[in-house]
Order: sequence, then structure tokens, then C-alpha cells
Amino acid sequence: MLLGKLQEDMKTAMMARDEIKLSTVRFLLADIKNYQIEKQRELTDEEVISVIERQVKRHRESIEGFEKGGRRELAEKEKKELSILQTYLPAQVSEEEVRKAVDDAIESTGAATIAEMGKVMGALSGLHGKADFSLVSQLVKEKLS
Repeated sequence: MLLGKLQEDMKTAMMARDEIKLSTVRFLLADIKNYQIEKQRELTDEEVISVIERQVKRHRESIEGFEKGGRRELAEKEKKELSILQTYLPAQVSEEEVRKAVDDAIESTGAATIAEMGKVMGALSGLHGKADFSLVSQLVKEKLS
């Protein structure tokens, strides 16, 4: 279903001559196709979302690198592409909700040290696609340190 939406959006961007959206969706579809070949089957919407999340993470890292390097024009292009990618992700939960989920996961797993971070992160797997996992990881580290 999500894959079909991406293909339709690519056609729409082509007709509208929206170069940034077109290139962003094309790269995303290529990445999805590569993952599909790797898995040797059709992907579920959850797997497509995980590919989109990887792209979002790459764009965030690129933005950070370009800003540190003083390349504002490239950072702006990446920001535009990032905003397009984020439209395909499910609604994101707020930071307060993430903090509550982290607290609940720590309590339910009984984790007390940073060595038990894996258990907590496993308990938080339900947040995939709904929260920035770098934020989740950071909050878990803070709580367990």
C-alpha cells in the first residue's frame, strides 16, 4: 500500500516537474527495490517504513555534516528532501510520550545498568516508525547511566 503511494507520488512529481520530490522519491524507491531484492520477496509496509527511517537518518547525518562544513546550500537541499521523506512516516509521538515509554520499559524489564540497555531497547521496539530512535537511545542511556 505504501509502495503504491510512493509510485503514484513519483508520477505526480514527474508531471508537476517537482525535481526535488521526484529525485527524493526515486532514490527511496531504488533503496526499497534493493531491499526487496535482498529479501527476495515483496516487502510489508513495516519493512518499507524501516527503509524510509534509514533514509531519514542518513539525511539528518548529512544535514549535520553539511552545517558543520559550512555548506548551507547542500544542508537546505537535504532538509527539503528530509521533509518529503517524513511525510511517508507514521505520525511521530512527542518527546514526553517517548520519555514515558522509556520509563515504562525500564520498569517492566527491571534494567538498572547500561549493560541491560538491549533489553530496554527491545521492549521499545513498538516505537519503530513512530519515534526518532536516536532520541530513544539517548534517553535510555541517560536513565541507565
